[in-house]
Amino acid sequence: MKTLIQGGRLIDPASGTDRLADIAIAAGRIVGIGQIPADFTPNRVIDASGCIVAPGLVDLSMRLREPGQEHAGMLASETAAAVAGGVTSLVCPPDTEPVLDEPGLVQMLKYRAEKLHQSRVFPLGALTRGLKGEVLTEMVELTDSGCVAFGQAEVPIVNTQVLQRALQYAATFGYSVWLRPQDFWLGKGVAASGPLATRLGLAGIPVAAEVIALQTVFELLRGVCKAPGTQVQLHLCRISSAAGLELVRQAKAEGLPVTCDISVHNLHLTDIDIGYFDSRLRLQPPVRQQRDREALRRGLADGTIDALVSDHNPVDADAKILPFAEAEAGATAVELLLGLAWKWAEQDGVPLARALAVLTQGPAAVLGRSLGTLASSIGRVVEGGVADLCVIDPKAYWTIGDATLRSRGKHTPFDGHELPVSVRATLVGGQVAYDAQAVSRS
Repeated sequence: MKTLIQGGRLIDPASGTDRLADIAIAAGRIVGIGQIPADFTPNRVIDASGCIVAPGLVDLSMRLREPGQEHAGMLASETAAAVAGGVTSLVCPPDTEPVLDEPGLVQMLKYRAEKLHQSRVFPLGALTRGLKGEVLTEMVELTDSGCVAFGQAEVPIVNTQVLQRALQYAATFGYSVWLRPQDFWLGKGVAASGPLATRLGLAGIPVAAEVIALQTVFELLRGVCKAPGTQVQLHLCRISSAAGLELVRQAKAEGLPVTCDISVHNLHLTDIDIGYFDSRLRLQPPVRQQRDREALRRGLADGTIDALVSDHNPVDADAKILPFAEAEAGATAVELLLGLAWKWAEQDGVPLARALAVLTQGPAAVLGRSLGTLASSIGRVVEGGVADLCVIDPKAYWTIGDATLRSRGKHTPFDGHELPVSVRATLVGGQVAYDAQAVSRS
C-alpha cells in the first residue's frame, strides 16, 4: 500500500522542521519528504491542505481496562479512541486484573493489540508481584515478553528497602523504573489538602505526600548511581505540585537520570473546579491550587517537564455517579490530549512546536532505547522511519460530550468544553487507522 499525504504543513519538533511538504509512504515507512521519488505511484492520496502533519502522538499513561475491567473499557474501544485522538503509541500501566507481572499476560496483551491494527501498545510491567511492594518481579522475563519499563501504577512501595533493591536491580540491567511519587500514609485522601477540601469535609492529600516520596526516591537514586557499571532511568509520573516540580528541577540540575510528566487535568484544572462535589474531578493525583497549576504550566513550557499525558482511565458509570469520596478515581482523556495541549499553547503563548514536542518527541525520549528498532522513528518524522503520523485540522472546533467520545468511558471534567483542533486522519505503520471523513459518513 502506497499513500501520499499532500499539501500539509509538516511540523516535526525533533528535527525542527516546519514547512509545507508532501510525504510519501510505502510498505509502512516514509520514503519521501518534500522530494517524492519519481517512480512513486500512490494507491491513496490524503489531502492535507490547510492541515498540519505531525508525528503520531505518544501517550505515556493510558489505561485500556483490559484484562479484567472490561465493563469500563476494552482494548478495541480504547485503542480506537486513541487513534481518533492522534495517539499512535501508548503505554499501558500494570494495574490490570490480573496485574501485569507474568510474561504470559504481557504477551497476550501485545498479541491482542497487534491484531486490532490500532495504536501501538507498550505495556509497563509490574515492579513488584501483584503490586504488593514486597517481592520484585522477574524483570528480565517481562522485558523479553515486551515490557518497556517497570512501575507500581498508583500503589506506593511502603518498604524503602524493597524500593532500593528495585532500583539496584533495574540499574544492573539498564531498565527504567516509573513511579508516581506519593507517600503511602499521607496519600490516602480524595482531594488536594486546602481550604476547599476542608470546607467540603473531604479527606485531603497534602503536597508533603508528593515531596516526601520524591526526596526518598532521589536519595535512593543517588546511592544507586554511585555504583560502578550501573545505569537506571527514573521516570516520575504525573507530578502535581509546584514544590514537587522544584525538587525535580533540582534533581535534573544535579545530573540525576530523571524525567517526568504531568496530566492534562493538572495542566488545566484546580481544586476550585470540584465545585459542589463533582465526582468527575475525583482524580489521582488530585488537581491542586492555582499556584501549583501555574508552576506546572511554566515547567512544561521551559522543558523541566518532559511529557504531557492523558492519564486516560475510563470509569464505569456506576462507579462514578457516587458521592465524591466514594467515586472511583479516573476520567476519559485520550481523545482530548491534543486539543488540551493546543489550548494550553494558545492561552500561554507557547510555540506550537513546543506543544507538539511534549506529545511526541518528549515522551518518545522517555521511552528511549526500550522501543528497540522503533526508537529512531517513534515521535518524529524521518525518511526510512515508520509512518506513524497524524493529520491535524487546526480550525475544526468540536465539543466534548458522550456523542463525540469513542471511549467506552464518558466521564470527564471537560464535558461540554469546546476544543480548538481535531484530528483528520491517523496513520500507524503507514495504514490509516482513523479517518474523520469516513467516520462522519458512517
